[in-house]
Amino acid sequence: MKDFFISLRTELSLTDRLIFLCAFMLSLWGIFCIYSAAAGTSGRGYDFAMRQGAWLVFSFVMMIVVMYVGHRKLLDGAYPFFAFALLLLFLTNLLAPKVNGAQSWLGIGGLRFQPSEFAKVSIILALSKFLGRYPPEDLKTFFLALGLISLPVILVLLQPDAGSALVFLVISFVMLFAAGTPLKYLGTIVGAGLAAIPVLILFVLKDYQRNRILVFIDPMRDPLGAGYNVIQSRIAVGSGGFLGKGFMLGTQSKLRFLPEPHTDFIFSVFSEEFGFVGNLVLLFMFGVLLTRVILTGIRSKDRRCKILVSGVAAWLWFQMFESMGMSIGIVPVTGLPLPFLSYGGSSLLSIFITLGLVASICVEEASNKHGI
Repeated sequence: MKDFFISLRTELSLTDRLIFLCAFMLSLWGIFCIYSAAAGTSGRGYDFAMRQGAWLVFSFVMMIVVMYVGHRKLLDGAYPFFAFALLLLFLTNLLAPKVNGAQSWLGIGGLRFQPSEFAKVSIILALSKFLGRYPPEDLKTFFLALGLISLPVILVLLQPDAGSALVFLVISFVMLFAAGTPLKYLGTIVGAGLAAIPVLILFVLKDYQRNRILVFIDPMRDPLGAGYNVIQSRIAVGSGGFLGKGFMLGTQSKLRFLPEPHTDFIFSVFSEEFGFVGNLVLLFMFGVLLTRVILTGIRSKDRRCKILVSGVAAWLWFQMFESMGMSIGIVPVTGLPLPFLSYGGSSLLSIFITLGLVASICVEEASNKHGI
């Protein structure tokens, strides 16, 4: 046991502690926002905040565990982990109850979790292993990689959860790029995706998903229906002004105008209470975190690690951009959580697991540099 703690202390001293600090501070800030969003003690704020706090402690421990186990061992088991994630997605489509028209949550006993969040971890590991061994420089390998990617995307679309499917596609695209996929192949994907948009809108998306696209173009076409969320979110963000109204003083969530304030629209709550200055600090912390993650990939000499880190960075960046963007109306509403801030244990845990992988890569590079 003594050797274990000595080894753990050595690894913690070698990893990038700025990643740990930013992730923890953002999550802590998220707990306060969740408490405020659910109207504090007059609503369910205390209950939600305590649950999120418990998930934060567990997630932080799991990040340390993943770092200690090491990315190499987890990459060795990437394919079985990926297969298990696909099984969970299949069971979700088969057994999960519908909530707001989607089957996204699977329950085991009293525990409810979102398998698509952990499937994001699995696709990062599986693609890193596959692309690291088989560079997608020819059509055969490229199509095999696309086949691997399509499995979770199809299962998630069947739930239906277009937002999570989009995250899978962004993660995969960036990882393919990082693996050295010829630009003509990637350009073909982009072209095919753009050409498929009308087909998706007409035949794949549900009615409520089509309405989200329409109200993104013009929220006032249905101000009391599909456009209500966007309108109220914009009001919340704009009313924060330069310095914000102050913690617990936001009116949009307290008066119940803002829907899902502790999950989908947590950024709107944050903006109303902390204003433009608070948003600058928030963006700075995300920027530092993403920069340190990307630098880890750049410094690594292992091809698989570079690809893995690119997937983690793409995931964090895209969900941050999409969640903030839908709150201010510059992208359609997808319901994606804002990393670290939105209420939800599945999202928080899966992100901390990937940061544990990044931390493990940091430790390996630092050990090689110092000859440890």
